[in-house]
Amino acid sequence: MPPTTFTASCIRAALPYLIGMMKLTRVQDQAIQALMAGIVGAETFDHVFAGIRFDEIEGTMLYAFARNEDVASDIEDSYSPLIAAVASRVMNRQVDVVVVMPKVLQ
Repeated sequence: MPPTTFTASCIRAALPYLIGMMKLTRVQDQAIQALMAGIVGAETFDHVFAGIRFDEIEGTMLYAFARNEDVASDIEDSYSPLIAAVASRVMNRQVDVVVVMPKVLQ
């Protein structure tokens, strides 16, 4: 039996995690905010998401900044999958993880 040759690169499977950092534009940030407001409703958005800024994507991770640590934790725990889906749509690339940090760490 002849030896088996593989032509697929193992690096290709890891490619989404090797793509460099990309800062979001103001339009992309505001598009994510607008879609989130439409989904969660104006009252919830104004209460929970006030002051949020979607900042950058590194690989498949989206980084955002919220007004304080409690709000950052609440957004990350309660809304991460929804934000990831919205950001994937806006950015036209896969977002798997959303990391929300307080603005003091900016």
